[in-house]
Amino acid sequence: MRPLTDEETKTLFEKLAKYIGRNIVHLVDRPDDPHCFRLHRDRVFYVSVSIMIFATSISRDKLLTLGVCFGKFSKTGKFRLHITSLEYVSQYAKYKVWVKSNGEMPFMYGNHILKNHLSRITEDTPENQGVVVYSMNDVPLGFGITARSSADLKKVDPTGLVVLHQSDAGEYLREEQS
Repeated sequence: MRPLTDEETKTLFEKLAKYIGRNIVHLVDRPDDPHCFRLHRDRVFYVSVSIMIFATSISRDKLLTLGVCFGKFSKTGKFRLHITSLEYVSQYAKYKVWVKSNGEMPFMYGNHILKNHLSRITEDTPENQGVVVYSMNDVPLGFGITARSSADLKKVDPTGLVVLHQSDAGEYLREEQS
């Protein structure tokens, strides 16, 4: 477990900024309990500073996990956001998408969101923007990237792609089986 380098921090914050914008400040500078990001075995963990201090007494090879896994760095240095960060990212998301009940299951199985599955979308959502996908009951389901801006949605046919699938809560079940 070690602090992130400047390059790793920049990559992490660029990815998080796609989804939550300037609200990254709220993740790190929490008034109740300060938190930080730590790297352990190519995975980035969001952990309370008080817990991190206790964890320094555990050797690296014995430490399995610490805090909430926000994502993983690939071998090429790119950062991939994990579904375990959904609870924190959904709190501060700038752009949101709500899917109808008939679109929840296809999204949870890893498919993209079509226009006829879309219930509503945050106004002025740009193209290629990170969004948090919600059910109609405001339950966060996963992450996606918009294929069209919210202004262009009127021109799209009902079977056109609106949100490209990135990660969903169904990954827990799919990864357990393999």
